[in-house]
Amino acid sequence: MKLLLVSLLLALPLAVSAEPFVPKDDAEIVQRLPYRIDAAERERRAALARDPAQLPLAVATARAALQRARVHGDPRELGAAQAALAPWWRQADAPAEAVLLRARVLQARHEFEPALAELKHLLARTELAPDQRAQALLDAAALHQLRAELAESRALCEQLQPLAALPAAACLAELASLSGQGQAADQTLARLNPGRTMAPWLALMRAELAERLGNETTAPALYRTALAGEDEVYTRAALADWLLARQRAAEALVLVERSPDAEADALLLRQVIALRQLGRDASAATAQMRERLAAADRREPGKHAREQARFALDVEQQPREALRLAQVNWAMQREPVDAVLLLRAALAAGRDGDATRRELARVLRGKGWQDARLAALDRSFAP
Repeated sequence: MKLLLVSLLLALPLAVSAEPFVPKDDAEIVQRLPYRIDAAERERRAALARDPAQLPLAVATARAALQRARVHGDPRELGAAQAALAPWWRQADAPAEAVLLRARVLQARHEFEPALAELKHLLARTELAPDQRAQALLDAAALHQLRAELAESRALCEQLQPLAALPAAACLAELASLSGQGQAADQTLARLNPGRTMAPWLALMRAELAERLGNETTAPALYRTALAGEDEVYTRAALADWLLARQRAAEALVLVERSPDAEADALLLRQVIALRQLGRDASAATAQMRERLAAADRREPGKHAREQARFALDVEQQPREALRLAQVNWAMQREPVDAVLLLRAALAAGRDGDATRRELARVLRGKGWQDARLAALDRSFAP
């Protein structure tokens, strides 16, 4: 869901080595980072270390860390955000700004139930400032939509309307697009930015909708417009998927390799798939990706099933394992990309996937989902 909230669900984590690595000498390079912490941020962290109870400083530090985690896909920044919030991490009546950031850390770690619980408790407070209430409503709506709980998400977006008209309109349009009203939703989103220059976040929402509607020309153009935004890793991965699905692996490979965050797992996975499609040697990148997924699973068991399923399906050629992992993922998150992955895995698994395919079709018909990708894979998903 691409609204004005700071989305932390879509950038995959970077490498965590399976075994400790000890450099041979102090001059040996361990890892090249795609970004640097600037002097102002270092000073902020130092000041917070001297006095951890400074709430405004802690909030600024945690917010900046969450931003970097989203933009660069670096899970270490989630730890930095939690550390900044340490004095309020388990405090039931913590200040609202700390609770909002606490929920976002949990959300980024795919701990969706605890994140929702934080937001619901926060929304029950009567003293919330309007902007805090608006952000809590938007974040909670995004979490419900992530799990295909569309009625719950819609109710929250409707509450948001008097507080933040633009994100509420985008939220409701997105929900309409998932309820059989894709064309009308696209027209609504187009009206939200009538100027010459389209906001990258809006271009990304419209690109994803265009892809679901099967608009072959509009979708890639919108994705490229969205590359100017802060969700660069996620956008590149989405556009790379669009190219890979059309056997345009050479373009996808160039796209991911040119990213300043080319080492992010989301992009490394697409690099591996593109190399395989091109018939080129992908052994080193494949081994690296396999190690990263194993490390992520040790760190957060069961929380990275989407990436694991994609790897098993498109890289390891293990359809039954891909189906198992896609089912685990579907139980946790139910975005359109998750439905496509589950259907692909079910079809690849043959008879073993028949029951899953039928159940998925039943569930999505009940919700009124429209997705050209699903219909192209299986005509039973056609509207």
